[in-house]
Amino acid sequence: MSAPESLFNPFEAIGGEAAVQKLVEHFYDAMERLEPELTRLHECDEHGKISRGSRDRFALFLMGWLGGPQLYMERHGHPRLRMRHARVPVGTGMRDAWLRAMKVAMDEVGVEGELRAFLEPRFAEVADFLRNRPG
Repeated sequence: MSAPESLFNPFEAIGGEAAVQKLVEHFYDAMERLEPELTRLHECDEHGKISRGSRDRFALFLMGWLGGPQLYMERHGHPRLRMRHARVPVGTGMRDAWLRAMKVAMDEVGVEGELRAFLEPRFAEVADFLRNRPG
């Protein structure tokens, strides 16, 4: 029997900090393999890999967003997602590329069942919220 949504903590359900970091690594690795246009929008190192800084910031954000420690807020302030992404052209193609990479990452790390059903629409909501270009 599942816990009422008010007691459900996705951060705990996914497995805590190490599991979130693993998901983030798989997410960016999937992005690099499958979504070159999206990858180019990120800060990359000399080998074309999305930077350690980008990966670490997203991991901190995702931990807090999932109901874990608010380390992103402590270190970087309020996420202000739309403001921080305003310089990035996010249309439906980029939104969908982001979601595809996240779905691959969730597949690779074994996010399934109730947790997957909980996360997918929420990731889609946030990705759509960040759209700042038509189409």
